[in-house]
Amino acid sequence: MAPPSYSDLGKQARDIFSKGYNFGLWKLDPKTKTSSGIEFNTAGHSNQESGKVFGSLETKYKVKDYGLTLTEKWNTDNTLFTEVAVQDQLLEGLKLSLEGNFAPQSGNKSGKFKVAYGHENVKADSDVNIDLKGPLINASAVLGYQGWLAGYQSAFDTQQSKLTTNNFALGYATKDFVLHTAVNDGQEFSGSIFQRTSDKLDVGVQLSWASGTSNTKFAIGAKYQLDDDASVRAKVNNASQVGLGYQQKLRDGITLTLSTLVDGKNFNAGGHKIGVGLELEA
Repeated sequence: MAPPSYSDLGKQARDIFSKGYNFGLWKLDPKTKTSSGIEFNTAGHSNQESGKVFGSLETKYKVKDYGLTLTEKWNTDNTLFTEVAVQDQLLEGLKLSLEGNFAPQSGNKSGKFKVAYGHENVKADSDVNIDLKGPLINASAVLGYQGWLAGYQSAFDTQQSKLTTNNFALGYATKDFVLHTAVNDGQEFSGSIFQRTSDKLDVGVQLSWASGTSNTKFAIGAKYQLDDDASVRAKVNNASQVGLGYQQKLRDGITLTLSTLVDGKNFNAGGHKIGVGLELEA
């Protein structure tokens, strides 16, 4: 099995702090799949403070015999997205993708060509945006050996002929434990730990700081599986912000998520947020 992509390093800990929380939103996510294999994913949310509504519709069709996947997406900002991907055809573990974005109202358009390759001990990703003035080249690679993971990520601006991103990561992963550390551009330092202490309890810790400042961020979170259909979540950071979440599977294909964010430093001042999410799948 190939190592994760650079962007997925430390994902287990990040999921502890992000999944199951919809602070300040009313959220609805219906999903369905036709008998012919076409997937429809719709998503919508309403901001409780501004009242702004955002929605999107995504269709995905796979031709397994040719390793081909066609994805199309539209959102309420009137932006169209299309991606054509081919995997494991020219070479086992190789994925080639071509994607484009188009905003009819403004006429803005962009494109990107992506290459990804995964092998037993290496995962490499690269993408180039389609810009005749000078494309931006992003590249990353992760090496894995006996649980140890080492990664590098860079971005090169051909128009200005300079390196704009220079990131390093080092970690260790097992089935129930993941350690991740990273240095971004030699200035931002971060680390996280994920631990599955039992079949029902997952715990995560995050820490980050920037050189030249005394601003350090720290957070701890957990997810506890009450039973097969229900789970609770909690997290707290050094700014005394407390997040709580409850997720309940009401029936097959229907999941309700409730969450709240409490500002511990200004508890009596109000301004606390709630979130409600409903997932439908058929």
